[in-house]
Amino acid sequence: MSRSDSRPRMPGNCGISEAIEELSLAPVLFSRFQKLIYNECGIWLGPQKQALLTSRLARRLRTLGLSTMSEYFRLVTQPDQQHERSVMLDCITTNETHFFREPRHFDYLAQEVIPKWKREAEAGKRLRHLSVWCAGCSSGEEPYSLAMLFLKHLSAEAGWFPQILASDISTRVLEKAREATFPIEKAQEIPKEYLRSYMLKGTKESTGTMRVVPELQKIVRFARINLFADSYPVQGTFDLIFCRNVLIYFDDRSKEKVLAGLVRHLSPTGLLFVGHSEHLNGARELRLVAPTVYALKSAAA
Repeated sequence: MSRSDSRPRMPGNCGISEAIEELSLAPVLFSRFQKLIYNECGIWLGPQKQALLTSRLARRLRTLGLSTMSEYFRLVTQPDQQHERSVMLDCITTNETHFFREPRHFDYLAQEVIPKWKREAEAGKRLRHLSVWCAGCSSGEEPYSLAMLFLKHLSAEAGWFPQILASDISTRVLEKAREATFPIEKAQEIPKEYLRSYMLKGTKESTGTMRVVPELQKIVRFARINLFADSYPVQGTFDLIFCRNVLIYFDDRSKEKVLAGLVRHLSPTGLLFVGHSEHLNGARELRLVAPTVYALKSAAA
């Protein structure tokens, strides 16, 4: 699910603009889709989302040659249709994000966290290997923003080796993120010193786009991870976990489960960043160290 500012909106490859009269989603069937989607990813679609769900699945039905939502529900609930369930989740979740979104987090990293890491490394109290997880990375702007920050402040010549895992539940946006190519209009989101160093302006057939430099791509890897799963296909712990504007789409039960999964992969001295509209009241294992930045209570202050 996504993930960085992933307010549900009409995705380009799943929604339709024209009305399709033959498709309808009766209340009973909508309830079944609600439960299926919740069990798959922890997102609960309220009754007001019935028309939205219908419009987002309509094109998929047409692609598959199905004429009713009941047919699609029977298909997507077959045990061997995990791929189609993934496609369904692609249709109902969408992602809007920006480079250096919520800049106070990046300022906090540059002014407080990174200098602390440098002092600890010089004192022999930490390794220069840095492990970061962007959980709900959308189309890649967030992990690439972090990569720019790390390459600027933590040089390879000094022995720093940052690695970023960027994950999302949507295979569609992960494919876009791996391409590392963005509309040139997004250049206005990137501070000039980063833009000059880490983005390449497209020419000829690529005019109107910009591309991430290879140095950034080398330190970011992408993977599909469902945060609502009982376990995650990741190993070890992370110095930083960015899970921003994701938790607002879970109910209390789902949020508790997701947080427990994230905390399991947070290093003893690691930091968890959430969105500025998200608050983790009642998170027993975490303490607030800065606005929307959390550490384990067991970690030294």
